Amino acid sequence: MAMTDKEFLNVIVQSFEKFLLTGSRSNEKLKILHSSIAKDVLERINDKSYNVYSLGLGESQEKIIKGRYIDKKVDITIIKNGIIKAGIGVKFVMQNYSQNSNNYFENMLGETANIRSNSTPYFQIFIIPDTLPYYDNGGNLQKWEQFTKHNVKKYLALSEDNIETSIHTPTLTLLYVLHLPEPTQEIRNKKDYIEYYSTLRKFNIEKSIQDYGTFSNSVVFNDYDSFADRLCHYIKFTG
Repeated sequence: MAMTDKEFLNVIVQSFEKFLLTGSRSNEKLKILHSSIAKDVLERINDKSYNVYSLGLGESQEKIIKGRYIDKKVDITIIKNGIIKAGIGVKFVMQNYSQNSNNYFENMLGETANIRSNSTPYFQIFIIPDTLPYYDNGGNLQKWEQFTKHNVKKYLALSEDNIETSIHTPTLTLLYVLHLPEPTQEIRNKKDYIEYYSTLRKFNIEKSIQDYGTFSNSVVFNDYDSFADRLCHYIKFTG
């Protein structure tokens, strides 16, 4: 059975919980997220001539896709009969967004252009909470950042791109904005943040209900099921 949006949110919870245990430098949280998406893509394609590779699935390794300029190790790679059909890049931002917000977006465009210029479809998933901590170099909380309409403007513009003529634009992008339970006690540093969320008896992550505007065709907002459906249809019948 294909993964539902509710099940996708549960995978994000598991990934976040692993992040609390292992820290931001570990790739353990990625294994849960990437392998779940990879398994779902394979389930949706439902064709034995396809294989999907990612951390935490099968050989538990990322494949390298040849780019026009440089070869790129990709989070999730879809292969048919030994031939690479598409790649998926996944980014889950949990802290210190504002200092890197433009870099995240520019890097996404750059890696997409590199791969798509070499005639390989490339999809992107970007996950972020609507409120997230910003720490200084010592791990002390400086402020709570908000993922706002201002941050989304570039994704709204991206959503209007024609993927046939804009090679830097992902074949399809999923923008997934979350809402975490708001802390009911003071959070002073990274240690407090980890301890607070680690000890919650019931932990739910929901989709953000903030109004970010209306997205056009090349960006799917907060709908994993629709994104995955369109991605798999493209790979099977267009890619």
